[in-house]
Amino acid sequence: MHYDDYLQLDKILNAQDPESVKKGKPAHDESLFIVIHQAYELWFKQLHTEVDSALQLLKNPALNDNSPELQTLVHRLDRCTIILRVLVNQIDIMETMTPSDFLEFRDLLRPASGFQSWQFKELEAKLGLKYAHRHGQEYYTSQLRPEQVELIRKAESEQSILQLLNAWLERMPFLDEEAADFWPLYTAAYKSSLSPEEQSAAAAFDQIFLEENTERTLSPRACRAALFIMLHRGYPLLHLPFRLLNVLLEIDSQLSLWRYRHMNMVQRIIGIRMGTGGSTGKDYLKGAADKHYIFREIAGLTSFLVASEKIPPISSDAQQLLGFRFHK
Repeated sequence: MHYDDYLQLDKILNAQDPESVKKGKPAHDESLFIVIHQAYELWFKQLHTEVDSALQLLKNPALNDNSPELQTLVHRLDRCTIILRVLVNQIDIMETMTPSDFLEFRDLLRPASGFQSWQFKELEAKLGLKYAHRHGQEYYTSQLRPEQVELIRKAESEQSILQLLNAWLERMPFLDEEAADFWPLYTAAYKSSLSPEEQSAAAAFDQIFLEENTERTLSPRACRAALFIMLHRGYPLLHLPFRLLNVLLEIDSQLSLWRYRHMNMVQRIIGIRMGTGGSTGKDYLKGAADKHYIFREIAGLTSFLVASEKIPPISSDAQQLLGFRFHK
């Protein structure tokens, strides 16, 4: 095996074919533009590999929290956050291109556009972004090829990370045993912690943790489990579940950061012009950045935490279950 052959470098290094060169007026920065976007698509492909693995683990009828399975799930999703940071940092390289540099070849790209990145849309669907929550639905898939639209629709029809997370949280084994004692005490502790200006949060608490709501992906039972994990993350058995919730929030954070960095870069380079694919450019990107939060339901649960000294104690049986196991 040779390095060149293993990596198929002949294909990769000859995959850049600038339009400006074809036209006989080479634009220096078009090569940079192509390489950056090719690198994005390669990283998107790796993100799909990691997310597909996470989906398979979460689809198991019983994900063993006290086994390597949960560690593997957290590890692979954590790798996604590191890759997303690389994608954000690639914008630094793109921003070395001035508006004038881009204008040398921009018109040659029409109607090609980053909006046609079907891998990114499919990734969002696998994570849990529903079509109903998308910005710009009218042209969300309008510029994609039929086979690409089919891939995205298939991802939307299958269970997402967010949906499978809901099922995993609902399986928390000690939730029922603690419900009779812990939750009434915690509800009272939370509501008593609210200032007069925060009293509307009491109704929100009941709505999220007690009342079924078809507009939400996380059920009340799943929300109670997630909040319980956040409150008792210090117990050994809940370390990894807490990291899982946190890593999903970090994925959202990095996606959001990428969208805002991309939006600001577009505004700097093309101003108020339309995108090459016909989108509204910066305005579309801002709408997507404001709306496309996939794990917002998890993030919202932090509104219902209380200070550690106000958390009601859990039963001794639950403490033993959540702690280290010692065998004589």
